Amino acid sequence: MSLAIDSVHYIDSTDSLLRRHPANPILTSKDWPYRINSVFNAGATLLADGSTLLLCRVEDRRGLSHLCAARSVNGVDGWNIDPSPTLMPDPIGYPEELWGIEDPRITYVPELEQYAIAYTSYAKGGPGVSLALTKDFRTFERYGVIMSPDDKDAALLPYRIDGLWALIHRPMTTLGAHIWISYSPDLRHWGSHRVMMEARKGAWWDANKIGLSCPPIETSRGLLMLYHGVKQTASGCLYRVGLALFDIQKPEVCLLRGDSWIFGPEADYEHGGDVHDVVFPCGYTLHPDGDTINIYYGAADSCIALAQGSVRSLLNWLDNNGKTNEEEPICR
Repeated sequence: MSLAIDSVHYIDSTDSLLRRHPANPILTSKDWPYRINSVFNAGATLLADGSTLLLCRVEDRRGLSHLCAARSVNGVDGWNIDPSPTLMPDPIGYPEELWGIEDPRITYVPELEQYAIAYTSYAKGGPGVSLALTKDFRTFERYGVIMSPDDKDAALLPYRIDGLWALIHRPMTTLGAHIWISYSPDLRHWGSHRVMMEARKGAWWDANKIGLSCPPIETSRGLLMLYHGVKQTASGCLYRVGLALFDIQKPEVCLLRGDSWIFGPEADYEHGGDVHDVVFPCGYTLHPDGDTINIYYGAADSCIALAQGSVRSLLNWLDNNGKTNEEEPICR
């Protein structure tokens, strides 16, 4: 007797979707100009001169994190790292940063002519979402906590929707660890909270806990989201990356969601580190061709690595391997 599994819809391999750079890991603690424990989970952006800036989460030897900028002409090597922390926690002015600041995601906002950095601020109440604006990654205007604990994995969209700013984030609620979107007229007061995508239940790779990876990628088809799923295993948590597509003007509307993950721990530097079996993207840059993408990710909470791919190929994979709401409730 044979069993037919009609629900499995898998066309092509994910092996070539995101290719690890041969220079990996591109940044480690040994590269740092001052003494640290580890570096990982970096936000990324292209600067006006075409160079790449990574705003790296740096964990010191106390176990507390701060942010430090690294710049490179080609986004791969020759990194020029700030000689001291770029953005330190300020527990006096911002008590929510008592235990450090973590996991920045960078959005350039044309209307403001500034970079918006959504990051996790960590203190006794747990992790919350904080926001800062900068023109030059030298001076920063802090907005403080904009989403109270327990909340993280946040990024600002670069444009307003019906006059409102939009923030994607991941609160921990009685409903679970799902991806939400909220709206604000001024970047300080937030409401109209809506679930964008729910973690699945059961044995799925993205069951029970999901979160935004890089800021969404704006395409002609919609907002392409890389997100992480966390699977609980007998040996601990396993972090992998999947794909979904959302409407640009109604981001809470999910258009496509892939069933399977596309990128997971395989290399030694992803399997072994302070936290084993983790790939955790927080930033990307897009090449001038508008298609080639550099994805910067933390590996095993111990270093930064680079994977390269094609936006077109990611969308094609979703077309072949994703489901729509017409087929089943993919995001709820």
